Amino acid sequence: MGHRYQSILETIGNTPVVRINRLAPAHVNLYAKIEAFNPMGSVKDRLALGVIEAAEKSGALRPGQTVIEATSGNTGIGLAMVCAAKGYPLVVVMADSFSVERRKLMRFLGAKVVLTPAAHRGTGMYNKAVELAQTHGWFATHQFENEANPDIHTATTAREIIDDFADVGLDYWVTGYGTGGTLKGVARVLAKESPKTKVVVCEPEDAQLLGSGQEQARNPDGSPSAGHPAWKPHPMQGWTPDFIPKLTGDAVAAGLAGRILPIPGPMAMQASRDLAAKEGIFVGITAGATFAGALKIAEEAPEGSNILCMLPDTGERYLSTPLFADVPAEMTEAEQGIFDSSPMFKAI
Repeated sequence: MGHRYQSILETIGNTPVVRINRLAPAHVNLYAKIEAFNPMGSVKDRLALGVIEAAEKSGALRPGQTVIEATSGNTGIGLAMVCAAKGYPLVVVMADSFSVERRKLMRFLGAKVVLTPAAHRGTGMYNKAVELAQTHGWFATHQFENEANPDIHTATTAREIIDDFADVGLDYWVTGYGTGGTLKGVARVLAKESPKTKVVVCEPEDAQLLGSGQEQARNPDGSPSAGHPAWKPHPMQGWTPDFIPKLTGDAVAAGLAGRILPIPGPMAMQASRDLAAKEGIFVGITAGATFAGALKIAEEAPEGSNILCMLPDTGERYLSTPLFADVPAEMTEAEQGIFDSSPMFKAI
């Protein structure tokens, strides 16, 4: 810090890599890249800036034109920030199964949020966004196919990782996938500049789209023409829509995903809680899932291995989800006991 920025957009990226001290096995060095340090609290701030500035440069996005995207939340929140800073109206299409906090954050940032029925899943919100863009002449960012998405990660996230481990080397990089932009953009740099780094891709145990080995049905432009047959509902909001995004498919087809690791939902939520309570790192369910995958890798990794996992967002946008279901709002019995242990307000 200690710098005068010209806009909030200049603060995107350069997120910290933090050592895990209490939860990591003693024989490895486990680190987390905490994307919650981005201004709107997630890795998708990078994507949002990348796709908008690429569209401005190409002329695909006109001054004052409405932007539209289908999102589970984080991309929409990032786009709302970028569009607010640059003066573009934004419409976000989101399935109504995603957390209420996300809707409110986007609306607070000036976006319009259109909800689609949960039964229509990710493909339903995607198709509605395409239909609205065509109907009104709006600019669709197409985060699942847009090459500006992985390009921004190649230019920023990957370079940060290479620089942060230049002195010691990186043995494992663990990530999840939503669009596949982080995966494709970072993994291709690691393959070229740090070929010893093993790339591990986590996905929900209940929705093993990559692990199933089944192909994704696509339209000629790479967009999904149908939902994937292996998809089932899962708690990792932002991970694994009901189709394999083109960018994810590209990364897998190019051999960039060295290992696919399924993560159970309860394990993801427990890992998120453990990060908060034992490391002081406050993140969401998908970050917990990635961290759970990193712990699995850490257990079997050779002594002295350097492992980095991506923690994509903050925990605050999960307050209405099962992640916080057991966190009470009122004093617990133990807390009441602390209150009663001194005389002030004793009679109340």
